Amino acid sequence: MKKHTETQLIRTQMERSQYMEHSTPLHLTSSFVFEDAEEMRAAFSEEKERNIYSRFSNPNTTEFVQKVADMEGAEDGVAFATGMGAVFGTFAALLDSGDHIVSARSVFGSTHALFTKFLPKWNIETSYFAVDDLAAAEALIQPNTKMLYAESPTNPGVDVLDLEALSRIAKQHNLLLVIDNCFATPYLQQPIAYGADLVIHSATKLMDGQGRVLGGVTVGKKELIREIYLFARNTGSSLSPFNAWVLSKSLETLPVRVDRHCQSALHIAEALEKHTEITWVKYPFLPSHPQYELAKKQMTQGGSIIAFEVKGGLEAGRAFFDKIQWLSLSSNLGDSRTIVTHPASTTHSKLSPEDQLAVGITPGMVRLSVGLEHPEDILADLIQALEK
Repeated sequence: MKKHTETQLIRTQMERSQYMEHSTPLHLTSSFVFEDAEEMRAAFSEEKERNIYSRFSNPNTTEFVQKVADMEGAEDGVAFATGMGAVFGTFAALLDSGDHIVSARSVFGSTHALFTKFLPKWNIETSYFAVDDLAAAEALIQPNTKMLYAESPTNPGVDVLDLEALSRIAKQHNLLLVIDNCFATPYLQQPIAYGADLVIHSATKLMDGQGRVLGGVTVGKKELIREIYLFARNTGSSLSPFNAWVLSKSLETLPVRVDRHCQSALHIAEALEKHTEITWVKYPFLPSHPQYELAKKQMTQGGSIIAFEVKGGLEAGRAFFDKIQWLSLSSNLGDSRTIVTHPASTTHSKLSPEDQLAVGITPGMVRLSVGLEHPEDILADLIQALEK
């Protein structure tokens, strides 16, 4: 009997031990033992699938990955110590020296650093296209292009890319389509349904949802995941059993949490759009969003992130942040606590002013990660800071 997502996330559990525990136990062990030499040989030769060493696999990690893969409609997955570990591990496992990536220009600051500073060391180059110009993306494809990469919605500008169109381009040119789905989570959007080969998440964000642990995960086609798994297994970027246990338990409440995040975010975005001290507001489910119709097609709700610009530029933006009374000033997002971030001086500060503007980051831009507090209380703190 097919179950709804909310039920699957709660009822997908590892096999119970002899103690018949109701809640998944925590397996804090570095290694696992064998009955005899033959069992050990069969395990290491992969004739028999079983846990050997927690850098390779662990029951808690397996449970977490299974839940994410089920939500995304993926064949398999592999967990990493962090979201950026998942991003880099996916690139490193599948790209060779001399390969080329075509990527949307609007990506997380650390991903941009991979593209511009670290991957070129291994002769892997990246070309950027604007999020609203997919024709330019196709024009950038070269004979050595291997991967098409994008975030949707993007960080921090919450732009939405056409996943079906990206899939058509990727298939026509025999490219791997890799989508960072962190802002939406698999609860709101499943890129594989639109043709993505792989989907990446920073589980640190909404999957944990309470700012406690780090984690990352890549899910997708089994043959691709096999290569990524071998990279993670041999380079030591594996997710710890404790963090996997926390994340798996957190996924049990993901739907109810994300529903509340989205309801509050839409209410706050609508209110901010009317405020005289704000130049513009971007939220995927606001009719004023440039990709509103596309967002409504691809996502079931608008997510927890709002971008807006305070009138008066950099100095006004700084004054706004200094007047915030109790909302958190932090670089994280997807937390139960509402977080206010200034991308130009924090998460995307390594970008040049020209590159910041190219991805929509203006000096007065604010990224608001709407938490689980009462939305009227969140609005009150934002509005008093704007008016001061």
